[in-house]
Amino acid sequence: MAIGKTEKEEVIKKFGKGAKDTGSASVQIGIFSTRINDITEHLKEHKKDKHSRMGLIKLVSKRKKLLSYLKRTNVEEYGNITKELKIRV
Repeated sequence: MAIGKTEKEEVIKKFGKGAKDTGSASVQIGIFSTRINDITEHLKEHKKDKHSRMGLIKLVSKRKKLLSYLKRTNVEEYGNITKELKIRV
């Protein structure tokens, strides 16, 4: 369920500060969100795929940790990214 190179580049352009910015919290949250959406669609079709479900839970946990970090450090960016990705808080 990995995202493709073009999808990743689009997320970096959308949330990153530059073309090479892959490590900032907002870019990582965007990448995790696209992967979460892909895995969710996969699990709708394959309900008994427990391994992918565990991977989904781990990704959601990582994204949650990054969102809490972003909320502590930069509240404005946190608000923008949650609105952009339509993440419930």
